Amino acid sequence: MHVERVKAHELLNENELAVVRARSDLMGRWCVAHAWAVIAGAMALFALWPNPITFLFGVIVIGSRQLGLAILMHDGAHGTLAKTPWLNDFLSQWLCAYPVLTETFTYRKYHLKHHARTQQKDDPDLELSAPFPITRASFRRKIIRDLTGQTAFQQRRSQFRAALGKPEWPWPQRLNLFARKLGPGLGVNLALFAVLAALGVWWVYPLLWVLPFMTWMQVVLRVRNIAEHAIVPDNNDPYRNARTTLANWWERAILAPYWVNYHVEHHLLMWVPCYRLPAMHKMLAAKGITQRMEIRPNYLNVLKDATARGIDADGGGERRINRAFEGDRPRAGISAL
Repeated sequence: MHVERVKAHELLNENELAVVRARSDLMGRWCVAHAWAVIAGAMALFALWPNPITFLFGVIVIGSRQLGLAILMHDGAHGTLAKTPWLNDFLSQWLCAYPVLTETFTYRKYHLKHHARTQQKDDPDLELSAPFPITRASFRRKIIRDLTGQTAFQQRRSQFRAALGKPEWPWPQRLNLFARKLGPGLGVNLALFAVLAALGVWWVYPLLWVLPFMTWMQVVLRVRNIAEHAIVPDNNDPYRNARTTLANWWERAILAPYWVNYHVEHHLLMWVPCYRLPAMHKMLAAKGITQRMEIRPNYLNVLKDATARGIDADGGGERRINRAFEGDRPRAGISAL
């Protein structure tokens, strides 16, 4: 099936395009610094006043910001996080991708195919959206697996196995491959642990870095994946084969960091930096173009429709979703951004 494309000048004039196209080293640095400042603040809050409330707050906030790092990495993969190429790649790779055990350049190759073939049979992310709608019971089971770490455990097991190569290979070759694939990410995590240990709070690393990564991040990742492409009205319409979900302040804080909810806008003009998407949305709304777009008022509205299937046919659909959240595939942890 041919995928219809929209030309930039059909959406915005030259002056408007100049505004939304503008990349900024300052904004790129600010976004990354903001993510890490929020993470550090949540860690400090729990370290200073350890109690169930600050712990739960930390898990939710940090898990959401870990998704935020993946979102900023995604912008880096598009070359839009910062204006200067080396800074864009450095911020994306070392401060965003490696901490959450992914990799910018491998992801870039895979992800551009998703943009070229959105919601088509050869879209590498289609298996994330194709099984929907599902039943509420099926959705509850998925959330339970996310919150209990089962989803992340399956991801990491598959990722580590793939990084070790084939069992029949000699161990020096397998270890060399493992070092190339996961060495930098594990090294960055070791550095984070070392910093916390030097501050006398080594225990914050397993409690408020590993645990959020294995639990809450998986929940918000799943919700975001569903919102972006599940049950869209028309797989062949560029205005309706992705979804923009309007988000209030708390949804932006814990479900949609760094403007990731403006997903139709991102697919229409994928070279627009994330920090320009709200302005682009307003420009499109002023022209009446948003009336053509698939837009929902909030995430709960999307989830209600995505879980509206009446018969609990768990089977193959659920297995396909689980496989999409596993393995050494570049999208592990950042699917369909």
